[in-house]
Amino acid sequence: MFRNQYDGDATTWSPQGRIHQVEYAMEAVKQGSAAVGLRSNTHAVLVSLNRSFGDLATHKEKLIKIDGHMGIAFSGLLSDARILSSFMRREALTSKMLYDRSVPVSRVVEAIGNKAQVNTQQYGNRPYGVGLLVAGHDETGPHIHECMPSGTTFDYVAMAIGSRSQSAKTYLEKHFESFASATLDELILHGVRALRDCLQQDQNLTVESCSVGVVGKDTPFDILDGARLGDFIQKVETTEGGRRGAHAVPVETSNVTPSETPAADQDTQMST
Repeated sequence: MFRNQYDGDATTWSPQGRIHQVEYAMEAVKQGSAAVGLRSNTHAVLVSLNRSFGDLATHKEKLIKIDGHMGIAFSGLLSDARILSSFMRREALTSKMLYDRSVPVSRVVEAIGNKAQVNTQQYGNRPYGVGLLVAGHDETGPHIHECMPSGTTFDYVAMAIGSRSQSAKTYLEKHFESFASATLDELILHGVRALRDCLQQDQNLTVESCSVGVVGKDTPFDILDGARLGDFIQKVETTEGGRRGAHAVPVETSNVTPSETPAADQDTQMST
């Protein structure tokens, strides 16, 4: 039997025990621009690669502020990211109105996971084609969570999603032991270096193509821009440890699959 006989909806299982609609949503995340999240004992940082759709178009930021103590970076369909971010904002506002306190990060992440999984169980719905990295700080400290289209959620010390994210994961795996005691500036530099490794060899990070969000104790969620962001990018590009190729994994020898390589045409169609 052909594959397309089992991908008409999210409730039909193939003979191999796979739900192709969920796999298609995961592929949309892999084709989106990269995002990196990492945390220390005091702060959580999100770094995302903004995608431009032509010389005459501006770069679209991939960071969204949810509340004063929480924000997200996404990879995948922008329209689905807006739906989920609006839902998260309602959850945060409800908690403030009913309980007069900020909603715990884990509770919002669990609600997002439940909402995403419903679309994998009901006929006529489709999985959300977007992956989220949620950074937040609550009574239990800073957190980095990943939310997948299947409804699965994970709590990480550091994580990367999107196109060519394997290179960023390799960098994070080598340095994650130093993240706990890192200062905020050091944590941002680690995130920018990891994201830079996701770029092609002929590309460089700029203030327009990169966004950084920080949150922590006594630090409301803030998106760095302008000179504040430019200083970190300049340090990464000029220091010996941050030069191109110092930490990047060559594509031909890494575990990057063909689906994780950039696909400009498909990415444009998906508006990721």
